[in-house]
Amino acid sequence: MYCISGNENDNRRRKMKTKKHDTRWLVSVALMAAIIIVLANTPLGMIQLPVIKATTVHIPVILGAILLGPSAGAILGGVFGICSVVSNTMTPTLLSFAFSPFMSTTGIPGAFKALWVAVGCRILLGVAAGWLWILFRKVKVNEVIALPIVGFAGSIFHTIIVMGSIYVLFAQQYAEAKEVAISAVFGLVMGTVMASGIPEAIAAAILVLAIGKVLVVVFRKMNLSAAGK
Repeated sequence: MYCISGNENDNRRRKMKTKKHDTRWLVSVALMAAIIIVLANTPLGMIQLPVIKATTVHIPVILGAILLGPSAGAILGGVFGICSVVSNTMTPTLLSFAFSPFMSTTGIPGAFKALWVAVGCRILLGVAAGWLWILFRKVKVNEVIALPIVGFAGSIFHTIIVMGSIYVLFAQQYAEAKEVAISAVFGLVMGTVMASGIPEAIAAAILVLAIGKVLVVVFRKMNLSAAGK
């Protein structure tokens, strides 16, 4: 009669544990993606400030990267980017050419540039936020300090890389859309970073701390480690 050794039992248990972990991880990513889709398609994705509206759609990307790791952050950033493409295609605005390949004014090259701005920059946001959190955990920074820093840094990084990419890739089209000289584009981009980016970053710091403080404990009990993905 064939007897199952202790090592084989241990291997089976490890495989079952890994499978359960992966399933929970996938479900958690799917739930965060659903939140992004809801925010991107409802007024909940915007916070009304005294002068401007600040977006909140990038916050689940940052939280997902913190809770589930850089790979989850990349996936969620991609979902955010796809939502941006759809929104700018279905309800175009003055600057939709920079966010939708279907609204390109410069053909195929412009379409690829738009995909970078809309999707690539958001994927990079998720990866950067995830690795920043891992770095803080490795140097043992207190979570109450680390959470708002990652929220603020991730948000301001998102604004800078998106607006910076628009400046580098679409300066001429941006100037034409705004009806200004191309020499004025840099000032307009920096104005957006200051007027929109900083309030969004402050909002992200507050929300990531408030929500993340609870979710980190919950996800830790579920044995879903950010460093593990």
